[in-house]
Amino acid sequence: MGFLVTSGAVLSCSFGNATSTLNVLPTNCVMVDMPAANIVDEIPMLNILPFGMCCSLANPMVIASTAAALGVLTPMPCIPMTVSPWVEGAPAVLIGNMPALSSDSKLTCCWAGSISISFAGQTKVMLS
Repeated sequence: MGFLVTSGAVLSCSFGNATSTLNVLPTNCVMVDMPAANIVDEIPMLNILPFGMCCSLANPMVIASTAAALGVLTPMPCIPMTVSPWVEGAPAVLIGNMPALSSDSKLTCCWAGSISISFAGQTKVMLS
């Protein structure tokens, strides 16, 4: 059981060196001070902003820069690559006909990172 996630939530990536914020457009018409999120709010550079520098060896830019540095891991700027919805959300609560995003949900980046929610953006509404 977690909190309902809203715009402004703090996100972390296992391969990023900085936190990021979730941006939710008000198209779902559900507000908890800020627009509430659902599991399909996962679009890179729109909903999911960069996490500073990426150090995943699955990221082609990191591979190239590390090879150029003769094998010394060289992080490169993060460009999130998410292609599937958040897992698992709150299936019993629908926002915009999709399950609401819960603070215990996870998102996977194509560069092997696991994106988690550090702060839901609000502390008023809990999901069961």
